[in-house]
Amino acid sequence: VQLQASGGGLVRTGDSLTLSCAASGRTFVNYVMAWFRQAPGKEREFVAAISWGGSSTYYADSVKGRFTISRDNAKNTNYLQMDKLKPEDTAIYYCAAGGYGATNHQGQYAYWGQGTQVTVSS
Repeated sequence: VQLQASGGGLVRTGDSLTLSCAASGRTFVNYVMAWFRQAPGKEREFVAAISWGGSSTYYADSVKGRFTISRDNAKNTNYLQMDKLKPEDTAIYYCAAGGYGATNHQGQYAYWGQGTQVTVSS
C-alpha cells in the first residue's frame, strides 16, 4: 500500500491542524492506521493508531485529549485532528499502515508515508 501524508504547516501555540493520509494500492480497510512523529534530534515516536473499523483508538500520553485519529474507509483516508498544539508537537509526522493487532510499535507497521512537517511556534 502507498501512503501520502499531507496537511502539515506552521501554526501558533494553541492552534489546530488536521493531517490527512491517503492510501492506495491495497485494501485500506484491512490495515490498522497510525501516526508517528520525529522531532529534530529525537527518535521517531508513536502518536496515535486506529483499528480497521475505527472502533478502537490508541494515543500516546503526550497527545491524549488533544489529538483525535479517525478514518474514512470509503475514501481510503485517515486523519489526525490536532488541537491545542504546543511547541513540543513540532516534528515530521508520518502515517503508517500495519496488520491486525498493530498498536504503538514501529516494527508492527510495514508501510510508511513520506512525512509532513508540523511546526508550532511559541
